[in-house]
Amino acid sequence: MKNKQGLLFVLSGPSGCGKGTVVRELLNQNEDIFLSISATTRLPRDGEVDGQHYYFLTKEQFEEQIATDGMLEHASYCGNYYGTPKDAVMNMCRSGKDVILEIEVQGALQIKKKHPDAVLIFILPPSLEELSRRLIDRHTEDMETINKRLAKSTEEIRHAKEYDYTVVNDTVLETVEQIESIMEAEKFRSKRMLPMIDDLFSTK
Repeated sequence: MKNKQGLLFVLSGPSGCGKGTVVRELLNQNEDIFLSISATTRLPRDGEVDGQHYYFLTKEQFEEQIATDGMLEHASYCGNYYGTPKDAVMNMCRSGKDVILEIEVQGALQIKKKHPDAVLIFILPPSLEELSRRLIDRHTEDMETINKRLAKSTEEIRHAKEYDYTVVNDTVLETVEQIESIMEAEKFRSKRMLPMIDDLFSTK
């Protein structure tokens, strides 16, 4: 007897915490997990493919999706919309695949309100000092930009208490194992097993 419904997992964490690397390793190890593709109104960058990196929509198309409740969450950033198309995610869950959304805190909390069954996981760095070191070691931004990111990270970390789980990313493989444990345990919550319990008493 197996629960056929896939679950929706939302992963967030401050810039530099390593969540992108964790998600890639999680997908490498689990072929039954589907990574949701976001939609945006910004123009594609060199090498980006529609439907693979993002769904590239016009502003009108995106606003129509908002108006018809076609987005699980959405936000505006630097003059462009970003969001998660609902149908693709829900269809994957109905097909039995677990879905991962790697999104910012604002979008995650939107989903929590609209879909309380979603499981929210916040990825923390081992310390703010380590987070700073990781950002500096990227060699992609100047110190002014890094300090702004750290200030934003502090604000985001305060929201970790609103998530269902918090995982500290000391090492990628250990973090992946912890997330896999969370995902497995969530499948056996009593409320999710109710259809199976009812089946035991159904007449053939």
